[in-house]
Amino acid sequence: MKKMDHNAHSVYLLYYHLVMVVKYRRKVIDEQISDRTKEIFEYIAPNYGIVLEEWNHDIDHVHVMFRAQPKTEISKFINAYKSASSRLIKKEYPKIREKLWKEAFWSQSFCLMTAGGAPLEVIRQYIESQGERH
Repeated sequence: MKKMDHNAHSVYLLYYHLVMVVKYRRKVIDEQISDRTKEIFEYIAPNYGIVLEEWNHDIDHVHVMFRAQPKTEISKFINAYKSASSRLIKKEYPKIREKLWKEAFWSQSFCLMTAGGAPLEVIRQYIESQGERH
């Protein structure tokens, strides 16, 4: 079993898979830009109780797996991250502006899924079996 995270009042294990797409799916992410966006993520994440687990990219999107706390306001973190990284990337890599004009770096939408733990059917069966005497 995976080691659980904890705070003074709870024990938890909250994994998320986040996919963020470049505005208009422009093909602008290379190793250098991926590394820099990852670095910005790692800088902002602790302020929200988030820990980066995995990071990878394609030319027009990134995949991120992270852990969070029950009190983490994930949508606030994602918006803060996208805003800060967009501003920094456009400033540090001015050539990107040719493909994105003055637009944001990231698309407004994102995909966020819970990850880790037991499959849903296993959890469902466990809950259904509670209170039964064998």
